[in-house]
Amino acid sequence: MEPKTIIAVKDLVKNYGDFKAVKGISFEVFEGEIFGLLGPNGAGKSTTLEIIETLRGKTSGEIMVDGFNLDQSPNEIKKIIGVQLQTSGYYPGLNLTELIHLFAGLYNEHVNAIELLDTVNLRDKAKAKFKELSGGQKQRFSIATTLINKPKIIFLDEPTTGLDPQARRNLWDLIKEIRSKGTTVIITTHYMDEAEILCDRVAIIDSGNIIAKASPDKLIDELVASGFEKPKEVKQANLEDVFIHLTGKHLREE
Repeated sequence: MEPKTIIAVKDLVKNYGDFKAVKGISFEVFEGEIFGLLGPNGAGKSTTLEIIETLRGKTSGEIMVDGFNLDQSPNEIKKIIGVQLQTSGYYPGLNLTELIHLFAGLYNEHVNAIELLDTVNLRDKAKAKFKELSGGQKQRFSIATTLINKPKIIFLDEPTTGLDPQARRNLWDLIKEIRSKGTTVIITTHYMDEAEILCDRVAIIDSGNIIAKASPDKLIDELVASGFEKPKEVKQANLEDVFIHLTGKHLREE
């Protein structure tokens, strides 16, 4: 059965004066997949996501999200997506339960805050203030806030930057769990191991153009088939696996 396309981007262009940030890219995201948008800083990843999220205007091109045209129905799109805020966007004086109720009010949603915190392993922090959380806890909470309006699609912009290996892998498990419940996940990351483990498909963007688009496995196989060889023999594990094995996978909260 053909997968259902939930996001279709066609010939997307974004110019800032003379600077072409996004140069006519096209891609689609299938319902229920984890889709990665990869690329160096300044490649156009965040600009592209912010346009799809209705947060930034585009110069030209067409975007459809779950059957809604971005130009005609931006408010309908807003209702079905969850966007991860940068961590500076939280009121420092409120505890996590109060923050969830605040966001739920903005969405006109009734939410059981404790149940939501449970889904991201933060039930015991319900009365803690955001600024008192560790880096991993802050990221898990910000993912929880993307789920408040029960979205069909969530956008995660570099969700594991700055986290230690345990917190990073814990977040991977959380993202996979969210997808297993039927939510489509779009992620940007600079960590290629993360993209390889999490993403069903990726698009690699560089200088405003998409230069590759496929599953991580297919892209790796194509590179190997071209005659590429790693200079070092491939081992069955890497140093991060050793670290996790020795220190345990359970979360440490600093």
